[in-house]
Amino acid sequence: MTIYHLAQQSHWDDARRVGSYRQSTVGRTLDEEGFIHASTAEQWPVVRRSFYAAVDEPLVLLEIDESALTADVVREPGHPGSDELFPHVYGPIDVSAVVATTRLDPPHA
Repeated sequence: MTIYHLAQQSHWDDARRVGSYRQSTVGRTLDEEGFIHASTAEQWPVVRRSFYAAVDEPLVLLEIDESALTADVVREPGHPGSDELFPHVYGPIDVSAVVATTRLDPPHA
C-alpha cells in the first residue's frame, strides 16, 4: 500500500543525505511526536490545506511504499474523538521506501 507524507524541501534534502527522514509534521520531529504523520491519497490534500498553509517554501509529497518501511505503520484516529484513521509511522522513513516525489509550490492553502 502507498502512503503519503508532506515534507518541507529542506527536510527531504537532509533525509536524502543521511538515508532516513525524521520529521513528524510542521515544527515537530519524530523524537518529539513519537511517530511520523502520514496520509492516504484522499487525505493528503486536506492535510496540506489545513496544516501547511503558512509554509512559504516548496513541499515535497513523498509517496511511500509501506511494505518497504522498516518501521511499523499503525492506523489511528487523527485526533481524539475522530473515527478517521491516519497512517502513523513509528520510526524513521527509509529514503529507499520513497518510490516517488512530487514538488508542491506554495501557496499550500
